[in-house]
Amino acid sequence: MKLAAELKAFCGQIGHEFSDPSLLVRAVTHSSMSSPTRADNQRDEFLGDRVLGLVIAEALLKHDQKASEGLLAPRFNALVRKETCADVAREIGLGSVLKLGRSEMISGGRRKEALLADAMEALIAAIYQDAGFDVARDFVLRLWGDRITKVEADARDSKTALQEWAQARKLNPPKYIEISRSGPDHAPVFTIEVRLENGKSEKATAGSKRNAEQAAATALLAHLEGKS
Repeated sequence: MKLAAELKAFCGQIGHEFSDPSLLVRAVTHSSMSSPTRADNQRDEFLGDRVLGLVIAEALLKHDQKASEGLLAPRFNALVRKETCADVAREIGLGSVLKLGRSEMISGGRRKEALLADAMEALIAAIYQDAGFDVARDFVLRLWGDRITKVEADARDSKTALQEWAQARKLNPPKYIEISRSGPDHAPVFTIEVRLENGKSEKATAGSKRNAEQAAATALLAHLEGKS
C-alpha cells in the first residue's frame, strides 16, 4: 500500500516509518468511514490502550521505586486517561490526518477529545504491531515525555479527592448538576455545579461535562481547604 502525501509527512513528524502502511491507515480511520472493505480503528484502540498502560506502569515503577500502589494508581490514571491521550494527539497533529465520515467532519470531529484519544491509542497499537513492543515503548515515552516525571505526587483527580473529603466527614457523595449547555454541537460549553450535603457548592464552565465537573470540584476543594 502506498501512503498519501499527508500520511507520509505525518510519519516523518512522529518519527516512525511503517513497514506495513496499512496499519497506519487503519489507525487513523474512524468508524464513521468504515465499510466492508475499509476497517476502522476500534480494535486497534482496544490494543493500544493495553500497550500504553503497560508502558506507563513500567515507567512509573522505574521512576519512583518507593511509591506505594496507592500513590502509583492515581498517577497511572492521570497519564492514561482520555484527556492526556487527546493532548498528546493534538501535539503531534493527529487530528489533521484522521479519516472521518461527513457527519463527523461537519461536527468538528478532528477536535473532539474522545475521538482524538481513541485515535492516539490506535496509533500506539499500529506501531506496536508494525515494529514490536520496544519501539512502541520508545514512542510512548518520547511523546509522553516529562509528563511521567512531573505527574503530581498525589495525582488523584479533584472529583475523587472531593468525594474522599466528604466520606471522611460522613457526608453523602457530592452531586453534580448541569446548570446549562450552550454553543454548537461540535463545540459545546457546559456549566456544572457541584453540591455537598452541608450546603457548600461551586460552579465551573468547560468544553466537556467531565472537565467542568473536575473544575467545579477543584474550586470547591480550594474553598473548603481555605476554610479549614
